[in-house]
Amino acid sequence: MLCGWLGIRTDDAADVLHGMGQGASPIVLQPDAGLAVHSPFGRASGHFQAGLAVALHGRVRFADDALAAIAAEHGPAAAVAQGFRRHGLDVLNALRGGFALALMEPATRTLLLALDRMGIEKLGFAASPQGVVFGRNLDSVTQHPAVGARLSAQGLFDYLHAHMVPSPDSIYRGVEKLLPAQYLLWRDGRSERGFYWEAIWEDAETNAFDARASQLHSLLEEAVRAALEKDRAGAFLSGGLDSSTVCGMLARVAGHADSFSIGFAAEGYDEMGYARIAVRHFGLTPHEYYVTPADVAAAIPLIAQAYDEPFGNASAVPTYYCALRAREAGLPLLLAGDGGDEIFGGNARYAKQMMFEHYQRLPSSLRSAVIEPLARRLPDGRAVLRKAKRYVEQARIPLPDRLETYNFLHRDPLPEIFDRAFLEAVDTERPLAIQREAYFRTRARHPINRMLHLDWKQTLADNDLRKVERMAELAGIEVRYPMLDERLVDFASALPPSFKVRGASLRWFYKEALQDFLPREILTKRKHGFGLPFGVWMKADATLNALALDSLHAFRGRGILRKAYLDRLIAAHEAEHSSYYGVMIWVVMMLEQWLAAHSLSL
Repeated sequence: MLCGWLGIRTDDAADVLHGMGQGASPIVLQPDAGLAVHSPFGRASGHFQAGLAVALHGRVRFADDALAAIAAEHGPAAAVAQGFRRHGLDVLNALRGGFALALMEPATRTLLLALDRMGIEKLGFAASPQGVVFGRNLDSVTQHPAVGARLSAQGLFDYLHAHMVPSPDSIYRGVEKLLPAQYLLWRDGRSERGFYWEAIWEDAETNAFDARASQLHSLLEEAVRAALEKDRAGAFLSGGLDSSTVCGMLARVAGHADSFSIGFAAEGYDEMGYARIAVRHFGLTPHEYYVTPADVAAAIPLIAQAYDEPFGNASAVPTYYCALRAREAGLPLLLAGDGGDEIFGGNARYAKQMMFEHYQRLPSSLRSAVIEPLARRLPDGRAVLRKAKRYVEQARIPLPDRLETYNFLHRDPLPEIFDRAFLEAVDTERPLAIQREAYFRTRARHPINRMLHLDWKQTLADNDLRKVERMAELAGIEVRYPMLDERLVDFASALPPSFKVRGASLRWFYKEALQDFLPREILTKRKHGFGLPFGVWMKADATLNALALDSLHAFRGRGILRKAYLDRLIAAHEAEHSSYYGVMIWVVMMLEQWLAAHSLSL
């Protein structure tokens, strides 16, 4: 657990850094006695010498040969300390892998916090002129008496909007989270924030397919080999592109691979058939498990308790059971395929948004003076006219705002969803402002690359990685992400946009380059993943139904959502599309479960 407090006293280093944490040993700093840092799976390193302390959580590699040699002899934290003495902040440019870093110099009241490039790890903090409280887990931050666990109305709104709390915000007042590749430098009450790395994007169109296809094969194998090292590992297998690629490369590198797959006895949700295709193709040893409604009911309170913020991604359930099967099989490590869609262009919204971008390229005078007035006058009677009208309505909204036109909270006016007093206490534009910051911060200009950059932060760092990392920890195993190897990320960023999305074809280059490696059925399948049929099961299973309705009933009294809105949500789930309305019921249910598990209220 990476956690600590750099604060008020400077006469004694043992008082300056004070560890705290629930259920884990914290950082312990003692003059002349070294720095001890403890974490699950031995992924932490500490170093304290000559007044400089470094606490490091994660798996770090060094691009600098001299620092790599120090790390091999004395540990990665010692290498970071030496690098900081030599290069200052530039030492961050030499770090590779997933890490959360805290570097402290108590005598000068200096603290450096930093997060890895892709946000594989997590680091929260609360800063003030008196000091900084920081921790890998937000619970370790809020337990400090100078911070406290005070719920943020804005964080609650952001959660209901995004189904998690997007960084840099958190669910707690006064507590923030570092963004991927971001650092915080605090010196005696003054703080500086910045980004030590940015991807180099290729916005122009180029060719050289054959050379790049060969390079992709090599990089994928290197990434799996680096993630594996000497550890025994299995791999998640959904039957999609990335999990199948990782399993296949693991079998090639290790000579054998165990795969772990989850199925659902619900029409339209079970993807076990594709996982079995990969198993046969690569000669894997399969481990299959079918999640049941009873499993979901049993997991809900565990998941709510496990997260340090409310988390509404329902696929956390199958992820947990998949990891649990690996633990029961005696494997300490799973490789996950997360990240491939976000670096190679695999999400359906990329192609859909490019259809709208064609409209944005028309002269503004033509759009505003001719097309839009005409579209407003189109009758709604015929389907083709309704689609044309809807296309213009959506296309006139610029990116990234257009991505949110499908958000559940946009179905009704916000005053009909939220309690009036709650709504007055929040900035309803805040979630969009967070997205705009990530979308426009990159120097990329092509919409595909900008959407990818946004998804690195919001889809990966804020959502998918948090889902997999925490559920794996809950199950008692470690997880690593070969698709987020820096060499692969740099390679994918340098691909031209049309290599990622070509017309309606997603991940065009990746699929073409792996024609001789992946089964044809997997190359042509539609993207699915570990989606949970909660809405369907809630309607049919009495236990799940009671758990969900009891949670929504308890949530009525919290003064966040209007009671009439919750009633409409329940009625729509019962009478209309159970899968669709089940998503928002899950999100609200998990918020209530999290609040109750952590004994919190506004």
